[in-house]
Amino acid sequence: MYKLNINDKYSIEAEKTAAGLLINGVKREADIRQIKPGVYHIIENNRSYNVEIVNFNGNEKVAEIKVNNNINHVTAKDQFDILLDKLGFSDLNSAKISEIKAPMPGMVLKVFVNKGDSVRKGDNLFVLEAMKMENIIKSPADVTVEKILIKPGDKVEKAQILMLF
Repeated sequence: MYKLNINDKYSIEAEKTAAGLLINGVKREADIRQIKPGVYHIIENNRSYNVEIVNFNGNEKVAEIKVNNNINHVTAKDQFDILLDKLGFSDLNSAKISEIKAPMPGMVLKVFVNKGDSVRKGDNLFVLEAMKMENIIKSPADVTVEKILIKPGDKVEKAQILMLF
């Protein structure tokens, strides 16, 4: 089962069963044809829809879907997300990150951020050379850099604290 939120206005429960597709518990039948990758034509209840997947992020379960030239922002939760919500662990991705440690011993080649910088998840923080390979270390979350404990040329050990957020 999936819980879909569309444009922060509509909530829909969708489930694929042996009986077919259920939307909010009601069996739906539609003629769906793929025109090309990411583009579909759907006919349901004598109504025609042109659907295009504009943007899709499977990791975050979000998508932008154009239906008859109207863009819709869709977020999805599967049965595991729903269970985590029920257990009170609704957003494990927003866990508080207070530091970053060296994933391996090596030498710092370059630092991309400064104290006070706001960085987003996935932004480059620094380059760590280990075994003659350069590794770009990225931010694990949206954070503000509180303290930088390294500079280019520093040698670091595995699990050494390198930055505080």
